[in-house]
Amino acid sequence: MLAARLAGRARPLVSRAGPCVMVAGLGNYGLRGTRHSVGMAVLDRLARQLAVAEGWRADRRCCADVALATAHGLELLLLKPRRLMNLNGLSIASAAEIYNLRPEDIYLVHDDLDKALGKVAIKLGGSARGHNGVRSCISALHSNEMPRVRVGIGRPEGEVTVSSYVLAPFSTGEQERLEQVLAQAVACLLEHVLQRRAPMGEPGDRG
Repeated sequence: MLAARLAGRARPLVSRAGPCVMVAGLGNYGLRGTRHSVGMAVLDRLARQLAVAEGWRADRRCCADVALATAHGLELLLLKPRRLMNLNGLSIASAAEIYNLRPEDIYLVHDDLDKALGKVAIKLGGSARGHNGVRSCISALHSNEMPRVRVGIGRPEGEVTVSSYVLAPFSTGEQERLEQVLAQAVACLLEHVLQRRAPMGEPGDRG
């Protein structure tokens, strides 16, 4: 089981409960709470919901915070890279090698400028669509097959630049909606992950 791997003992990754899945929250580790790091906020919410919020630990092998969780008998590895967004892929690729995970076993949770706040969608593989964190993962994993949970943050208005917008904290109005958005993202993620017991559909964008 994964717990044994984290303790440094070689054990099978696939347990009787089913395949192991990694869920990685993309973001800038030193800029938590910003729009660009909403993927990490989703991971924190997921950890609380699965009762492992106290289980985060730093794994130097992949330069990330990791936690183990179980959802309806399915083992999950939760991961938050301890790197800047454009280097997130290095942490995720290292963890994939350590835990012998395929790209299609790795869910990337990240912000999406092209969707309004409150809009959450699953994308099955494909291009990075301009997202530096996803681009980093595709480059490091040599694959674009990772499913993504895209959390809308909307685009800036007026003369605000995209870079300053995504690196800024959520506004007061957005903060009032954020918990609902995080809960929606977690529900969408878990629903899709648990469907892995059945064959996945054709690649594409859902939602």
